[in-house]
Amino acid sequence: MNDTEIEALFAAARTDRPEPSAALLARVMADAMAEAEARAASAPAPRARPTGGGLARILGLIGGWPAMGGLATAGLMGVWIGYAAPGGFDAVTATMLGSGYDVSDMMPGLDAYLTEG
Repeated sequence: MNDTEIEALFAAARTDRPEPSAALLARVMADAMAEAEARAASAPAPRARPTGGGLARILGLIGGWPAMGGLATAGLMGVWIGYAAPGGFDAVTATMLGSGYDVSDMMPGLDAYLTEG
């Protein structure tokens, strides 16, 4: 096939646009309306706003006591890891970098950019 034959095929395809039948469109609309009614019927009821004091409202907003337990655990672990740094880190850096380096050598810094030359 050459370009003129292919262009003739494309032109024929552009002019011959089949339209969907009215029965098909009616079935599609009926299915859409049935789905919309089913979703509206099974929509969950809105949650009631928590009542009570400030702590009860905050607990209600974040998910209750289970969520508060997770937040407390994560917060305490962060404080503990920050206060009592892992002691075996020196062994890891000595293995990876040799004994001539310190933990601070693994931290990024601007010293290499500030040297002249």
